[in-house]
Amino acid sequence: QVQLVESGGGLVQPGGSLRLSCLTSRLTLETRAIGWFRQAPGKEREGVSCISSSNDMTFYADSVKGRFTISRDDAKNTVYLEMNSLKPEDTAVYHCAAHRYSFCSGSYYYDYWGQGTQVTVSS
Repeated sequence: QVQLVESGGGLVQPGGSLRLSCLTSRLTLETRAIGWFRQAPGKEREGVSCISSSNDMTFYADSVKGRFTISRDDAKNTVYLEMNSLKPEDTAVYHCAAHRYSFCSGSYYYDYWGQGTQVTVSS
């Protein structure tokens, strides 16, 4: 069973920063791409970012390009989502998920999900 545990959410003012963490197993990081998704109340789930298992492919939604950065620390079995210049519209529950394969592709292929962490951007 693949397990993913998110942390790092919270309340931040517009223009502020947060770093989300997704802790998983070494095997998961070595074999599966990891993605970040978010869902705001009343809205559909949105794919935010993804990083491949070989760390040579990343993906960003247009809405976060230039503001968010995905990275991984294999020694800590953790994938990070650094979020800068946060906007109120970034408010959502953020989930990390493990892809079925080693590369990033559509959300249909994510088999395992974390419980999520709340990010609220408000003054």
